[in-house]
Amino acid sequence: MKKLVMMAVVLSAAVACNKTPEAKEVKTAYIDTVKLMEDYTEAKELQDKFKTKGEVKGRELEVEARKLEAEKANFQQNAMAKGQAWAQQKYAELQQRSQQLAYAEQAVAQQLQAEGGSKRDSIVEKVRVFIKDYGKKNGYDYIYGTGDAASVLYAKDSYDITKEIVKALNEKYASEDKKIESKKEKDAKEVKK
Repeated sequence: MKKLVMMAVVLSAAVACNKTPEAKEVKTAYIDTVKLMEDYTEAKELQDKFKTKGEVKGRELEVEARKLEAEKANFQQNAMAKGQAWAQQKYAELQQRSQQLAYAEQAVAQQLQAEGGSKRDSIVEKVRVFIKDYGKKNGYDYIYGTGDAASVLYAKDSYDITKEIVKALNEKYASEDKKIESKKEKDAKEVKK
């Protein structure tokens, strides 16, 4: 009898030790980061701004390039008539201007890339902070990113919250934009007084 009681105690202790806690359901989702940046209004506006800025700078440089080409054509026509000394000097000038124009094009491209890169980094950081807050508020344990640097190899479409995030980000951006415009209007009215 003592052996039976002892065995029952040992068995119940073993069962109690092997009891696993109930697994908590983990709430996960993913965001297509490429689509997010394509559809996020602030990111689109930034892209359009730098595209326009690049086109303006490009047109300015194109005007200079056309002037230089016209001078080169003029040089070729006048080289024989004006002599070898003039031709050598003018050729050196044209070469120098060609090189300066190439440097200017490179400098503009680098400036736009650097300026755009820092602005994009700022937007990416804003989005990252927003997603972190969104995840906390909505009870997510994990939100994964897919896209160019995909870290998720497969996920059910039902876990995709890209549209929700884009909508929420655009609403937040629109409200911030309205606040800024409202402040500008208020400041303008005060200046008129």
